Amino acid sequence: MSVAIVWFRRDLRLADNPALAAAQAAHEHVLPLYVHAPDEEAPWAPGGAARWWLHHSLAALDADLRRCGAALHIARGPSLRTLQDLIAKTGAAAVYWNRLCEPAAIVRDRAIEEALRARGIAAHGSNAALLIEPWQLQTGQGDPYRVFTPFWRKARTRLPSQAPLPAPARIAPPVLAAGLPLASLGLLPRTGWDAGLAAAWTPGAAAAHDQLELFGEAALGGYPTQRDFPDRVGTSRLSPHLHFGEISPRQIVWWLGELARGEPGAAEPYIRELGWREFAHHLLYHFPQTPTANLNPGFDRFPWATDAAETLTRWQRGRTGIPIVDAGMRELWSSGWMHNRVRMIVASFLTKNLRLHWHHGARWFWDTLVDADLANNTQGWQWSAGSGADAAPYFRIFNPVTQAQRFDPAGRYVRRWLPELAAVPDALLQQPWQDPALLVRCGYPPPMVDLQASRAAALAAYQRMRAT
Repeated sequence: MSVAIVWFRRDLRLADNPALAAAQAAHEHVLPLYVHAPDEEAPWAPGGAARWWLHHSLAALDADLRRCGAALHIARGPSLRTLQDLIAKTGAAAVYWNRLCEPAAIVRDRAIEEALRARGIAAHGSNAALLIEPWQLQTGQGDPYRVFTPFWRKARTRLPSQAPLPAPARIAPPVLAAGLPLASLGLLPRTGWDAGLAAAWTPGAAAAHDQLELFGEAALGGYPTQRDFPDRVGTSRLSPHLHFGEISPRQIVWWLGELARGEPGAAEPYIRELGWREFAHHLLYHFPQTPTANLNPGFDRFPWATDAAETLTRWQRGRTGIPIVDAGMRELWSSGWMHNRVRMIVASFLTKNLRLHWHHGARWFWDTLVDADLANNTQGWQWSAGSGADAAPYFRIFNPVTQAQRFDPAGRYVRRWLPELAAVPDALLQQPWQDPALLVRCGYPPPMVDLQASRAAALAAYQRMRAT
C-alpha cells in the first residue's frame, strides 16, 4: 500500500493543485493534512481577519474533500514533528506540498525537506500560487527586477499556457484516527466583531469561482475605467481567495482567456494587475528583509514623526477628519477589505501628511485585512512611502480631497461609510471643515492636519534626508 501526505498550507483547493495531483498520480492513498503552526510564520503570523478567513476556508476545503471520500486531517505543529508522527502512523513514503515564498516559510520548508529526505522520505514541492516563480526571471545583467514594466514585459511572454488541472473525483485516504476539530484551533474571534466580515465574504473555492464569474460578467469589460471608483463593482475582489489559494492565478488567466475569446486583449488590463502580484512575490523572494527594512536604504535616514500613538489611533479608527481617508479605514474595520485606490490614499496620508513610518500602516493592514499577504502588503506600503521598488517620485503625494472628488464624485462611497456625513451637500462633502458649524452638527472631527502644510513639511523632510 503506497501512502502519501499532502500538506495543505495556502493552497486550499482541490482543482489546479499540483501537489495533490502529483500525490494522486503516484500513490494509492493520500492523507490531506493541515498543520496549524502560526509561530512558524513569526513575526508575520496571520492577523485577526485572516484567521477568520482561514477558519471558514478550511471548513470549505474539508467539505470538498468529504465529497471525494476523504477529510482534512487537522493537527497542531511543530510541522516537522507532526509530519514525522503521521509518517510513522500511516507508513507514508512521501510528502507533497506547494511552495510558499515568504522568508520564514522558505527556511522552514528547506529544513523539513532535508529532515525528511535524511529519513528516506521523498519530499516534493510544487508551484501552485504564482504564474512564474521568483527565481525564473532576471534582468539582462542577471539581477532581480526592481521595476515593474520590464519585469512584466518579460513575464508576460512566459505565462503558462496549459489548462488548469482538474479536481480529483475520488481521494482514498489511509486508515487513521480523526485529527483535531477545526474549532479547537481558536481561529474565530471570541467577541462578535466579525459580523461585517461574514456579511461581506464567503470563503472557499466554490465562492472564489462564483466571484470570478461575477467579475467576468459584471465588471471585466469596464475594468480599465471602473477599477478606480470605490463606490461601484469595478474590481474582482479575488485577492483573499488568491491569498488562501482557493483559486489559482492560472485558473483566473485561463478562465478569462476563454471568456474573452474573439475579443483579444479584453482581459489584458486585469491580467496585468495579476502581474503586480507576481512582481510583489519576486521582490519579497529576492529582498527578504523588506517587510521590516527599506528597500531603498536612503530612507533609513528619513525623519519620521516620533509622537505616533494618538495620531495612529485616529487614523486606525477613521477619525482623521478627512472623509475619504476615514471612509476607507471604516470600510477596512467593518469588512476586512479596502478598495485599492483608497488603500493608496490612506497610505499616502499616513506616510506623507502624518509622516508616520510605513511600518505602522503595514502592521495595521496585516491584522485587519482578510487578504493580508506579506508580499503585497510590503510592496504596497513601501511604494506609498517612497522607499520601495518602482516607487512613485516622492513629490507625488496624493491629495485626498482631489482624489475623492475624482473617484467618488457623487460621494456614494463616503456617505456609505460615514453616515454622519450622509446629509452633507456635495459641495462640502469631501472637505466639510469649510463649514465649522456643520462639523459640530454632524459630530465629525476637524482635519488632523492641514493638507497643504503637511505636504510641504513632508517634502522638506525628504530634502533633508537627501542632503544627509
